[in-house]
This record gives sequence, C-alpha cells and structure tokens, in this order.
Amino acid sequence: MEFDMTHCTLCPRRCGADRTKAAGICGGRDSLRAARAALHPWEEPCISGTKGSGTVFFSGCVLHCRFCQNAVISAEPFGKDISAARLTEIFLELQEQGAHNINLVTGGHFIPWIARALEEARPALRIPVVWNSGGYELAEALMMLDGLVDVYLPDFKFFDPDTARNYALAPDYPQIAETALAQMLQQTGDRIWNGDLLTRGVIVRHLVLPGHRHESIALLHHLAERFGADAFLLSLMAQYTPMREDPDYPELNRRITKMEYNSVCKAAQDLGFDGYFQEKSSADASYTPDFSLQGI
Repeated sequence: MEFDMTHCTLCPRRCGADRTKAAGICGGRDSLRAARAALHPWEEPCISGTKGSGTVFFSGCVLHCRFCQNAVISAEPFGKDISAARLTEIFLELQEQGAHNINLVTGGHFIPWIARALEEARPALRIPVVWNSGGYELAEALMMLDGLVDVYLPDFKFFDPDTARNYALAPDYPQIAETALAQMLQQTGDRIWNGDLLTRGVIVRHLVLPGHRHESIALLHHLAERFGADAFLLSLMAQYTPMREDPDYPELNRRITKMEYNSVCKAAQDLGFDGYFQEKSSADASYTPDFSLQGI
C-alpha cells in the first residue's frame, strides 16, 4: 500500500488529511505519538504470562467509540512525539525488562512508522510481536505488517451496522473488521505455543455491551460460519464500564448484567469456541492503565 502523508488514506475513514499540516480524524500527524510503554499484566493469560506484556500505547484512534475506557489517549492529545528509532529502542528496552512479547496497542494510524521500527529491531528481537487493535483497519494497510507481527489481537466490536454508526460513526465497521480478520488469519496461519504463551496466531476480543447480547450472539454465529470456531481464540470481555453519562444513548449508562454476559458465553461454548471468559469484577475503572508517559 502506498502511503501519502499529505493525503492520508491509511485507515477506513480515508479522510485525506495532510498530516504534515494538521491531524487526521485519528489524531495522528507526521510523527509517532505514544502515551505509555511498560510491562502490562492485564491482557489474556497467554499474552501477559507471569512477567507481563511489553505494551506500547499509541495516542489517537480512528474509531472514538462513545464508551472508550482509554479516551484520555484516544480522543485527547495526551502523549509524546517520538521517532521510529526511539520506538525501536523502546522495544529492546521492554525485552530487557523481561517482557514476554512486544504489544502494540492502537497503532493502525502509525503503521508505516511502526513497520520501520520493527524492521530495525528484528535482528535483536527475540520475543513475539502482538498487534492489539480495534479491528477497524484496511487489509492492505495490514499487509505492511506481514512478517513483522506474530500475534494479532483485534477487537470485533459491532455486528450491526446501526450499532457501529451510533456508537462509533462507522457503519462499515462489520465489513471492514471481517476483511481485516481474514488478512490477519492469512498472515499468521496455525497457532503456535511456547508452553502457556501464544507465540503465533489470532485472538479475537469482543466486549459485550449492555442491551446488545443478541447482537453479540449473532456475531459469534457469523464468525463461526465464516471462519470456523477453531480458527482463532475468542476472548469474551465483561469489563464494560460507563466512564461518563451518555444522554443520547442511555442504554450505555450501566454495566452489563450477569445474565447478559452468561448468555453470550453459553453461545460461544455451544459453537465450540476456545479462549477466555472474564470475571464480572473486571468491570471497574481501576483496570484502566495509568497513562503517565511511563517508559516513553
């Protein structure tokens, strides 16, 4: 994919921003911007392991979901501009700290810079690279990461275009996310394990939203039919936490119930998915990372 910094079409928004002069819809300009780099213990067990995942949180996001728990970095200018060379150093520093992997969070709007940093780090990098994203990415942009990323960890947030339109102004989200997932599966192939740690493969995350359990169940049926229940690990998340009052969509102003979450879990089990369920106790703001420019 050709990337023109003066007319950006890197993400599905294709906003055409001249990133040398102003930020695009994603908030990204013509340099990397990151908010935190540190060992992170709160990913899935096969990612965090016992020592933590070497996680880099990038600033900005192409989605801006109404219920985002990391809005301080996704929708606000918080973060620090860094070079691709500095990002390479950060990867190696996290490796020296004992990270099980390099975990790149919401970096889709910086793919060309991140790919360059990974290329530079590759001769010295002995741990897998995880691409942790919202799932709203162009397949052709993901091709820049082919051979550089070992584990894909995308969200599949919405199945109904109306839900995607209402909550993220992205009615094309289901189609885009499905095409992106197909590309991720093609790149990784079969899962590879190192003991309890996943070193190659795909984990699909889905956050169960209040009032949307039937949509979640419909999504699981579709994914099982489209890809097969054994194509990826499934991580069903119960951690939805209303971070602020939403007057336009009052259904978002509560946590999910045990019945809602358990019904989605049962559907996943009936369909034969393997993966992870979450305790309802994870629906707490204390699970949101402290963004303090640590490690940047």
